[in-house]
Amino acid sequence: MPAEESKPEAAKPPSFQDLTLDRPAEHVLRITLNRPERRNSQTWDMIYELNDAFSFFAHDADAKVAILAAAGPDFNSGHDLSGKRAKKIGEYEPVGVWGQITAAGYEGPYSREREVYLDITERWRSVPKPTIAQVQGRCIAGGLMLAWACDLVVAADNASFRDTTVDMGVCGVETFAHPFELGFRKAKEFLYTADWMTADQARECGMVNRVVPADQLEAATLDMARAIARKPMFALKMSKEAINHAEDMAGRRSALMYGFALHQLCHAHNLRIGDFPITIDSLPPKVKAAAEEYARRSPYAVKNNEVA
Repeated sequence: MPAEESKPEAAKPPSFQDLTLDRPAEHVLRITLNRPERRNSQTWDMIYELNDAFSFFAHDADAKVAILAAAGPDFNSGHDLSGKRAKKIGEYEPVGVWGQITAAGYEGPYSREREVYLDITERWRSVPKPTIAQVQGRCIAGGLMLAWACDLVVAADNASFRDTTVDMGVCGVETFAHPFELGFRKAKEFLYTADWMTADQARECGMVNRVVPADQLEAATLDMARAIARKPMFALKMSKEAINHAEDMAGRRSALMYGFALHQLCHAHNLRIGDFPITIDSLPPKVKAAAEEYARRSPYAVKNNEVA
């Protein structure tokens, strides 16, 4: 007879500034973005905390599945362009091995975005246990990268998705998974027009697994997590490994690296013709004002593309 799976005692989840962690059901860990007053926009602080949270989940012997949720009306409004953060980029404990994130020239900005937006997001995708994004309200640009890093997406019927980076003079978010999430022609439409995509449209494209009424989102996501958590952990890990490998063999990793390189070229182009790594004229008035204030306050940071 095979040995029964051990049932280790669940460790107490760590505490964070911009996240909360809890265990809403047996073998389920929930990570909740907790900056609702800023529409859960991503600062470096939040990103590095998220990395610590996913690391905790990966090594936690009790949790078989994680839910990535968000407090407030919106899942995530993308990168925070205000420039407000607790530390300078070089003060965070590095996650990747690219290094030289404060180097002169464009080596520093390239290395920083490689660390903070590409390598770290891919690390979350590679966490071997299943993850579910629980999405309500708006999910914009950098917010897509958080949802796409998860294996499954459950969306409220009020959820909507948008990538506005072309408006900002850039060819898509740093983790360029659009063709694999939406299909090639829909990815072009999504980027070219920067129109909103509804939850139902996202489900039709295959980017969203299920759409549920907004008042049932938490319960529906938790039901899915409970169903997954009843399965053997090692079998879940191997299933995820097999599917991720198949996706990468279909060209996903090569597409991401090429898209990331072009993303950096766009930043360099914008800095060459202007004084900001993105074009800001089409930003919402409040966001544009924050970006302009940041440019006045920290011209060195702007020159070195330390914007988001």
